[in-house]
Amino acid sequence: MGEADRAIDASANRASEGLRTLEDAMRFGLGRGDLVERCKAVRHGLRSALDRLPPGRAVAHRDATSDAGREVRGEREGDRDGVRGVALAGMRRAIEALRSLEEFGKLVEPGFSAACASLRYAAYDLERDAVLAFGSPRRFQPRLCLLLTESICRRPWRDALRAALDGGTDMVQVREKSMDASDLLRRAREVIEVARPRGVTVVVNDRADIAVAAGADGVHLGTGDLPLMEARRLAGTGLLLGASTHDLGEASAAVEAGADLCGVGAMFASGLKPDRVPSGAAYLRAFVERFPRTPHLAIGGITAENVGRLVEAGAQGVAVSSAICGAADPAAAASALRSRLPGAATVPSP
Repeated sequence: MGEADRAIDASANRASEGLRTLEDAMRFGLGRGDLVERCKAVRHGLRSALDRLPPGRAVAHRDATSDAGREVRGEREGDRDGVRGVALAGMRRAIEALRSLEEFGKLVEPGFSAACASLRYAAYDLERDAVLAFGSPRRFQPRLCLLLTESICRRPWRDALRAALDGGTDMVQVREKSMDASDLLRRAREVIEVARPRGVTVVVNDRADIAVAAGADGVHLGTGDLPLMEARRLAGTGLLLGASTHDLGEASAAVEAGADLCGVGAMFASGLKPDRVPSGAAYLRAFVERFPRTPHLAIGGITAENVGRLVEAGAQGVAVSSAICGAADPAAAASALRSRLPGAATVPSP
């Protein structure tokens, strides 16, 4: 049984190390205490399962020096996509190790094997929720998002778009509520053709299917649109998911469902949604305090004259429509807003 004992010892170490890696990533990268607790529960469950085995026997068979796998490295062993990559690699390592423990445990102690099987299924659910928590690798904190709607544009929409990009816009949301699907698809593709070579992120409002078909970077969903989980099932993590929120309850639901970006508003009365009662800077301040690691865009009636109040409340980014689209000089309008916002657009979040 020496071979089984060595395999159990090595796999137990791998599983524990992988779970600890994920736990630290959730703790320091996302601040998700709920997922930290679940990582810890699986890790402690593993320690309890190991207590079913004769104490010290597996460790007594350890021989790390002559382990044939010691020098074996996978092709992507040194390739990690930020904290997200570290976390998910650790999770996969733990799941694979739990399967090995389950199989070799059958040779030593059936109760131990069954316990490892149960832990493996708990780890599958944990992996799902970790993937959702980290969201899309495209996730980042934008600074100035243009809500591009042709009917609001004072100049031809293509000119307004290019001018907004010249002024420092780093995200464009294609927002055409009344456009049919085929026209919206063409519009999205045309915006992407202009914006992407300049490194600007393009999202489509409401329509996850159009975003996928157009090859957009993301989709922004309102409270009455396709649920975030369904959008993630449609597009996986390849699509950045934005969500509208109007209070902390909606924000909590969006973050737990895996939103990569939250619209926070309305800040002020807005021509786009005149019936929306402004939530004001108080909600923005509360959002930033509750979800400091979640990218956000303050939205609703924002201008160069009032954006400073939102920056004081903690805004890292804003979304505007008429302030740029309706301006005689969209480039100057975008530049005026951008100059009042925090520094350059940040790198993708963990």
